Amino acid sequence: MSGEGSPVGEIRGTIHGAGLRVAVVVSRFNADVTERLLEGALACLEEHGTAAEHVDVYRVPGAWELPQVSARVVALRRHHAVVALGCVIRGETAHFDYVAGEASRGLGEVARASAVPVVFGVLTTDTRGQAMARAGDGPGNKGYEVTLAALELVSLYRMLEGASP
Repeated sequence: MSGEGSPVGEIRGTIHGAGLRVAVVVSRFNADVTERLLEGALACLEEHGTAAEHVDVYRVPGAWELPQVSARVVALRRHHAVVALGCVIRGETAHFDYVAGEASRGLGEVARASAVPVVFGVLTTDTRGQAMARAGDGPGNKGYEVTLAALELVSLYRMLEGASP
């Protein structure tokens, strides 16, 4: 869609999930947080028309495993988007830096190499309270927000490929 009245053309995806098949890869570590992120993601998909039977949830042990499984899910060529959800809470050691950094770097690599959107929904917080605040009910839930981005990107990718959104 071009911006009307603007000298600059603007192309923006639309947000709808009807007819889409979406994979959600979710970490079991910090499950009290990641289950809430998953609930947000599933609520977003339902609200935007994605049929429940077109949503596949893949559970992994922790954030470290998210890139590995996301890459394999992309290779299946069954999904229009992949949503990766996890939570890494800073502790007293450098472990946080390694896990959070590699999850971010790995998912970035998968996303750049993928023909479908792969979105990053990994919370990296200092405290459990901060994580729970970002995994609350409603549209402020980060699982919901990144899933919304995934739906928009599916449409934008289609426009970039010359197909209708």
